[in-house]
Amino acid sequence: MRLFRPLVALAGVLTVLLVPAVSHQAAAATPAAPPAPDLQPRGLADPVCVDTALRLTFDGPVRLGDSGQLQVHHADGTLVDNVDLADPGTYQRSIGGALTDYGEVHRWFYEPVVVDGGTVSVHLHYVLDPGQEYYVTMDEGFVRGREGIEDADTWRFRTREGPEPGASELTVDQAGGGDFCTVQGAVDFVPEDNTEDVRVDVAPGMYREIVYVPQTKPHLTVAGGGAGRTVIGYPNNSVLNGDAAMSDVPARQSYCPRRVLPQPDRFNCWRAAFGVDADDFRLEDLTVHNLTPDGGSQAEAFRGNGDRHVLARVAVLSHQDSLRLQGRAFVTDSYVEGDVDFVWGTGGVFVQDSELRSLDVGYVTQIRNAPDGPGNVFVNTRLTRAPSVPDGSVLLGRIDDRFLGSQVAFIDSVMDTHVAPVGWGLTGADCATAEGLRFWEHGSTDLAGAPVDVGERLPCSRQLDAAEAERWRDPATLLDGWDPRRP
Repeated sequence: MRLFRPLVALAGVLTVLLVPAVSHQAAAATPAAPPAPDLQPRGLADPVCVDTALRLTFDGPVRLGDSGQLQVHHADGTLVDNVDLADPGTYQRSIGGALTDYGEVHRWFYEPVVVDGGTVSVHLHYVLDPGQEYYVTMDEGFVRGREGIEDADTWRFRTREGPEPGASELTVDQAGGGDFCTVQGAVDFVPEDNTEDVRVDVAPGMYREIVYVPQTKPHLTVAGGGAGRTVIGYPNNSVLNGDAAMSDVPARQSYCPRRVLPQPDRFNCWRAAFGVDADDFRLEDLTVHNLTPDGGSQAEAFRGNGDRHVLARVAVLSHQDSLRLQGRAFVTDSYVEGDVDFVWGTGGVFVQDSELRSLDVGYVTQIRNAPDGPGNVFVNTRLTRAPSVPDGSVLLGRIDDRFLGSQVAFIDSVMDTHVAPVGWGLTGADCATAEGLRFWEHGSTDLAGAPVDVGERLPCSRQLDAAEAERWRDPATLLDGWDPRRP
């Protein structure tokens, strides 16, 4: 199994000062000890979230050591959590109470310690108890060249009481002003087998975390302060938590729950920055960003795997497989960017009044629905590109010979000239074997509003007539009678 170490920053520089001695012989003075870091949270006067991160801020850039432990203790000395730089086992944690297809707890690889210049952030394995007092100890060398924390009084804090059980409105603020400091903390608070609508309002800020909503927590809305202002992001991907990472893990600990396509979907549910397996989920007014760099493998920003999902006024950012939706979903007034198959899944998914931006040569969609099953319909979308993307280098969609009944329709869409004249692609098949393929289009225009020349489109794609296009403009046609636009 591949193991991962947390990111580190560049080393700081220790300056040794030489001062003259009282005698005629010069002698080197003892180097001044670096100033102690600022520790947060600290003190008992202002209680903090139960899901708070621990932060040490130094006077300059620092690096982690190769070994050493940071431990959190209850006030009575009982050990609560331990981050051990020399133990790869502490680079894993459960998130959202996720269970595999066999009902066993799944554990994600993650970065328990992140260094950003002079700030070291420690993300614990567990949420702390409300209304309790804690202290932190740290080995010398945990942060390279810096002293440890040995006594129980140096770094002490307490947590505040949480919201009332059954609360229908929760707040998240990384600065500490909400019920929780993380989105996952609020999700975890929602009761199992939830039957009531719960709204989670997330304050502006960058929330660097993997978020997972299990099947047992439906009827949840997560709302931010605006796309670009509230950002949930993490460098999760296939190498860290997908097929590449899970291939040697026993099936009981790794197989995805609620698999739509049992064989292809064995491990790929764990690699998203934000994943949802619950029904009746809504995401609005925020950005979800998979921070995996270009070429860093498949890396969904948002993965929705449930019935009646709504994404409204959101930005979904990644490179490969940015937005994956399986089950009935509705996307409106949103922005999605990527390069390879950056909108994909099984459908039915209705997307309206949104922008799909290609960052590189590649494919906008890969939709894998069953024959005669619902796919993806895009209405009033804009297909744009980054300045470096050449003309004719992007396909509207592609599919392989396993899914030749797939459906993708672009209706009344504006397309820049990065869209290739052929429009669509098949892998391992040709039009002679793709009788059930539904690659459809109607009313496509260029950026100036002129009709797109579709004369060179893939022969087994089709231009819908006006009556057909009007029928598919209604979300209820695709979504089996469900239209989220109606109360």
